Amino acid sequence: MQIVAVNEENMSVYLNLTQCYEAEFSALTGKRADANGLFALDTRLCEATKGFLLIIDESPVALAAIAFKENSCYEVCEFYVVPSSRNSSTGMHFAHLLWKMFPGEWETKQIAGAHGATKFWRKSIRAFGQGAYEEESFEDSYWGNVTRQRFKTK
Repeated sequence: MQIVAVNEENMSVYLNLTQCYEAEFSALTGKRADANGLFALDTRLCEATKGFLLIIDESPVALAAIAFKENSCYEVCEFYVVPSSRNSSTGMHFAHLLWKMFPGEWETKQIAGAHGATKFWRKSIRAFGQGAYEEESFEDSYWGNVTRQRFKTK
């Protein structure tokens, strides 16, 4: 299991996986593919938002887009594990490795209807064992009803 930062050489791998992610969530977001069969991305990688791939046995099995904010604050903007690697703690291990790499204040969000994602983040945060976290629901101007977890890592 290896985490690799997204760069010019592996950007196509990241973008391919984001299409799977967008397609899977299109039932909740209402997004439709364009004339070329591609979904628009909500999160673009840049200086402040970095992408990561999880590689197992030379195969990419997960992605994450993390926003790097001021004062060691981070937001999980995108997080996807390919279906064949789910239910094996792969996603949880990936999240935990990221949290260890970047200690500080973290935030995750899930849109309405993403019950599996909300369950995943609650379980992953609790299993990390850094103490309590706070959770709230709020109305986002773009996404609608959103559940958010905030927590600190060391």
